[in-house]
Amino acid sequence: MKDAIQVSKENYLKAILEGESEGRQVIPAMLAHWLEVSAPAVTMALKRLRRDGYVEMSEDGIVRLTQTGKETAYRTALRHHLIERMLKEIFGMAWYEIHDEAERLEHAVSPAFEAKLKEKLGEGGACPHGNAVLPEKPAERKKRGEVPLSEATAGERYRVTSLQERDSQLLLFLHRMGVGPDQTLKVVSQNYDQTVSIELPSGSSILGRPAAEAVWLRPEA
Repeated sequence: MKDAIQVSKENYLKAILEGESEGRQVIPAMLAHWLEVSAPAVTMALKRLRRDGYVEMSEDGIVRLTQTGKETAYRTALRHHLIERMLKEIFGMAWYEIHDEAERLEHAVSPAFEAKLKEKLGEGGACPHGNAVLPEKPAERKKRGEVPLSEATAGERYRVTSLQERDSQLLLFLHRMGVGPDQTLKVVSQNYDQTVSIELPSGSSILGRPAAEAVWLRPEA
């Protein structure tokens, strides 16, 4: 089993890589929020990662991965992706439960077991939340005709293509509201208070902006 420092390093590097993949400029405050740690803890971790050659920091505080950092982060992200697929496709675990489980298990997978997962599942494909190994920039998704629920057109019907999975509590909330991967829904209205009213096969729901921004859709043919 990896020690706490190694696990922490992998968590930081994966979070930075995911942020960069989404087109964000990652700063320490984002990492503190995403990883649910204190600002001093982030400062100490980044100091260690800079010393070991995994990250660089610009004068304006933006954190960037070095090539070594990217390679290490991608290996962790791939293990997370494979474990999520294993938990769903082999063990039938619910999509809204698997993210935290994969967060724990990704650090314990041996190279031999990782090779078996690749052989069984393949490195491509989407996880149960509809995502590839790394998230995509919103602009790239929109080029493919996808749109976040927060920007969807009132009166139109859509199918959920993916859910942002960084926040496991949000995933559980979406499940309880009836929103899930490959679900169909109709956007009833985009409201003045930035909530979105939707109709689902199970009934009506209203989502706030943070939840609506985490749900990506494709118009139904």
